[in-house]
Amino acid sequence: MHAAARSTPERQAFYDRLAPNNLAPLWEVLGALITREPQSPCVPAFWRYDEVRPQLMEAGRLITAKEAERRVLILENPGMKGRSSITHTLYAGLQLILPGEVAPAHRHSQSALRFVIEGNGAFTAVDGERTLMRPGDFIITPSWTWHDHGNETQEPMVWLDGLDIPLVGFLDASFAEPGNAEQQMETKPVGDSLARFGMGLMPVDWKPAHPTSPVFNYPYERSREALETLKRTGEWDPCHGLKLRYVNPATGGSPMPTIQPFMQLLPAGFHTESYRSTDATVYVAAEGSGTSRVGDTSFAWKPHDVFVVPSWCPVRHVAGPESVLFSFSDRPVQQALGLWREDRGRPAA
Repeated sequence: MHAAARSTPERQAFYDRLAPNNLAPLWEVLGALITREPQSPCVPAFWRYDEVRPQLMEAGRLITAKEAERRVLILENPGMKGRSSITHTLYAGLQLILPGEVAPAHRHSQSALRFVIEGNGAFTAVDGERTLMRPGDFIITPSWTWHDHGNETQEPMVWLDGLDIPLVGFLDASFAEPGNAEQQMETKPVGDSLARFGMGLMPVDWKPAHPTSPVFNYPYERSREALETLKRTGEWDPCHGLKLRYVNPATGGSPMPTIQPFMQLLPAGFHTESYRSTDATVYVAAEGSGTSRVGDTSFAWKPHDVFVVPSWCPVRHVAGPESVLFSFSDRPVQQALGLWREDRGRPAA
């Protein structure tokens, strides 16, 4: 864009006369509105789980899941204080359910994912179907579906929440409704959706009710098995290692209309080439350890640590032992609007 127009007293007097009529000169702000490259308030940020966990457990002593409705510590991007956002369009938080607790049923227009961090065997229920939660599972709560969570085990359950709250808020499309009971009546057996839609088969007369995947739990053991099988080919992408995207089996597209989750494997000692894209991305380490250089900042991560890569910010990963990273971004929205762009293999600075 060209340089800003020169300010003069006469021009400023004209602008002052425009203001009462709710008018403003575009040429004074055009450079800030249409930038040469993305200029996001989102900054690289990192949350070490070993440091966050004690505070999460303290929250468990201070307030019950029923009182809080959702006992969550928000992962707030330091570049966007007060916005309850981890990126410009996405929210993330760590949710705790203690033994014997229930997070009561409700529904909302925002779509949600859960990536299980700690604990084994608690449940989440979506529209009358429960699924048991195990570490590394990716679980979906589709928009406007009834859902509750409960822990009938003897250990705390922690998962990473990812929602499109900022995006839905920007569109002024937020709706929410409390349930009339703490827990839903179970109308389907555990594993029903995976059996119906996740085995390469589908009921012959099924018609989708919404654009979200009909499978709402993608078990980690199956995701990990896929990565383990594919690594035998040795076809490592220089920017990603071995990176897979989760899909909606009915369409082949993203399992969520606003959020795309990924799982990637980095072999021991692997150094990725620099990569950047317009979708700011939230990462959580599932296995192994390593270092990620995000712009000019380096994060040394191990299992359960979370970090964020802003839009159009270069990232390079270096694995120590063999490592697995789960991530998610707003890529489906950008692709649907024809806005998504990537830049691969830029040389290291």
